Amino acid sequence: MKVTIVGAGNVGATCADVISYRGIASEVVLLDIKEGFAEGKAMDISQCATTTGFNTRVVGSTNDYTKTAGSDVVVITSGIPRKPGMTREELIGINAGIVKGVAENVLKHSPDAIIVVVSNPMDTMTYLTLKATGLPKNRIIGMGGALDSSRFKYYLSKALNKPSNDVDGMVIGGHGDTTMIPLTRLASYCGTPVSTYLSQEEMDKVAADTMVGGATLTGLLGTSAWYAPGASVAYLVDSILNDQRKMIPCSVLLEGEYGQNDICLGVPCIIGKNGIESIVDVKLNDAEKALFAKSADAVRAMNGDLKSVLV
Repeated sequence: MKVTIVGAGNVGATCADVISYRGIASEVVLLDIKEGFAEGKAMDISQCATTTGFNTRVVGSTNDYTKTAGSDVVVITSGIPRKPGMTREELIGINAGIVKGVAENVLKHSPDAIIVVVSNPMDTMTYLTLKATGLPKNRIIGMGGALDSSRFKYYLSKALNKPSNDVDGMVIGGHGDTTMIPLTRLASYCGTPVSTYLSQEEMDKVAADTMVGGATLTGLLGTSAWYAPGASVAYLVDSILNDQRKMIPCSVLLEGEYGQNDICLGVPCIIGKNGIESIVDVKLNDAEKALFAKSADAVRAMNGDLKSVLV
């Protein structure tokens, strides 16, 4: 099984590293426009093989899409990272043209690939990729919900003072500071509602911290985070390549689901060998439905800026 990662920056390289040492794919190709950058990252990762015990072949290339031929999954991380004070929405003008070009180029050499979109603003870039390529909705997946949910579970574990792996929680809606929806009502610790242990005020703080989780890290690091995003991509790719059929919140084209049409937004999906195997209908209450509709309105407004790119 072969995975191509376009964009060998921090997120792309971390994703390649995790896929390699976990043995998720037999070959990983890193592609970047910066001369020698992907080659250097690939070489560095490959030199970990004997010490971490993996056999994955890691290849780097400077913008040579022929090296990506026959990829089962293509991950697009290309684009400029978010800088302090910059919203994901402000990235759209720069990153839309980059993502469209990448998608078109990879499909020339891997026409059957499933595409995972990471570039921000992620929901809008996922929608752009879908419309620009004309691929069926199951083959275009936006990664954001997997990352947002991992951050949600982190903040839940901190509030509960319990191990993260004993906590379950899900974030739906847009992958943005004001558009994501941490479902505190459905969050649980070892099968019991977190509301058993946390007050409403504490749960509200967890939700608020989750929503600014990315911005918090950007402020601390001076650039976008990479360890958790890279690992979240690898987690999603693993479920695809090994047909694990995990339920992962992902940005996918909605065609009536959750009351929305013609928009890519984060909802729980079953992820397997065909990409999006199905969309799971979580029964939202009225307040959650209202938040989801508000999130959709915000993402749809961003999508309106894609008209010139999609011509």
